[in-house]
Amino acid sequence: MATVIRLKRQGRQHAPYYRLVVMDSRDRTRGREIDQIGVYQPCARPEPVTEIDQDKALAWLAKGVQLSATTRNLLSKKGILAAHAAGTAGKTATEA
Repeated sequence: MATVIRLKRQGRQHAPYYRLVVMDSRDRTRGREIDQIGVYQPCARPEPVTEIDQDKALAWLAKGVQLSATTRNLLSKKGILAAHAAGTAGKTATEA
């Protein structure tokens, strides 16, 4: 099953918030989710709020999940992609 981390829109009109969810890539955007790994609130004041469970995100990245463009940016800003790259670089060096 091809999985993807994407944003699922919630909230009301002109006040959205998004949940970072792991889904089957063939499902529709509002479809059934496998796991929820975080929340992104772009309209929060004074700054946008991003809360991501790093352990869950790293576990899914280790399983080979794909990322949408926006979730890639959010994970990169939180430093999760760098942590994943450092972890996979260490594993390939020890396995070789």
